Amino acid sequence: MKVICIFLLMILLGCDFTEGRKIDPYYLTGSKEQQEQLGSLFLLLDDDMNSAELFSLVREIANEYARQKEYDRLVNFLGSCIESRPDDPNNAYYLLMIAYAYTQQEAYPIAELYFDIIVENYQDLLVQGRSIHLACLNQLLDMVRDPECRIKYYQKLIFNFPDKTDLGVDYFMLGQAYEQTGEWDLAIQAYTQFLSFMDTDITGFPNANHYAKQLIDFNNSSKDWTFESLNGIVNAVRSAISTGDSWRLWSYRAKVNFFARSWAQEVSDDSGMDEFNLPVFMQGTNVQYAPTLDPSSNATEAYLKTWGWNQSLSTWYLYFRKIYFPLNSDIHGRWEWAGVYYGEKF
Repeated sequence: MKVICIFLLMILLGCDFTEGRKIDPYYLTGSKEQQEQLGSLFLLLDDDMNSAELFSLVREIANEYARQKEYDRLVNFLGSCIESRPDDPNNAYYLLMIAYAYTQQEAYPIAELYFDIIVENYQDLLVQGRSIHLACLNQLLDMVRDPECRIKYYQKLIFNFPDKTDLGVDYFMLGQAYEQTGEWDLAIQAYTQFLSFMDTDITGFPNANHYAKQLIDFNNSSKDWTFESLNGIVNAVRSAISTGDSWRLWSYRAKVNFFARSWAQEVSDDSGMDEFNLPVFMQGTNVQYAPTLDPSSNATEAYLKTWGWNQSLSTWYLYFRKIYFPLNSDIHGRWEWAGVYYGEKF
């Protein structure tokens, strides 16, 4: 069935299969010397050759087409080889070269189709010690954006090639794909696996560790500090400040992922939390707050300016955020007091 599908596809793409092993002038291209070389290689082709001998010869012819950038001829020649020997174990490699030819022609959707056919329908093959499936999966993950397909390819990469790939990167990107499909439980599992690989650098995600840890910690928490609305949590915080009730104010903070940092500190820098003692900072003071939220506040984040704290930087901005947590519809969209910024806002 897989062979039928492939050749229906190749016929639709206009592939020209040769009959037997006669030299078709179409396949002799390039300079006179190159044509003579190709002709001599074609004359060596013999249906009685063993698989290894045939593979070496076919590969040399295909490589010559690739060197000449004669990609249509390469596709047609390899297509004829697959057609004449549909059970040849080297067909996976020939299909890989066909996919390569389409990438060189920027026909990426067709190339993706061939890479996927190899992974889904052919046994893996080692060429010069390199896995055909591994090469295909890496290509597919560079090209394919559909999250469900990416999940499938990352799963194959992690399961089949754990010692040939960066598992930290793979688990994080698998988590991202699960998020896009709304499979949050599986995303959490993938991010948990990711965190076991310390100091993994994820291109395009400079705070990947911080992001994954925050999500996992929030998922495992009670979430009982959240408020239904921004007004609700801001009014509760203002009331606690007005009465000087530091312990009530402290109870309103997020119990996980709460931060206290200067504006210049990195998002992932939690060093300031070791010294953060809110009751001490309110002791013997008259903390005040602005009558309105900072103008930079928006639908998902809000800042309340306060001053008079018992600290060298006596001005604080209390930071509130809308919770993004689709895993739990009862929590998603509620608000939390997530942190403190020291000093005047930039």
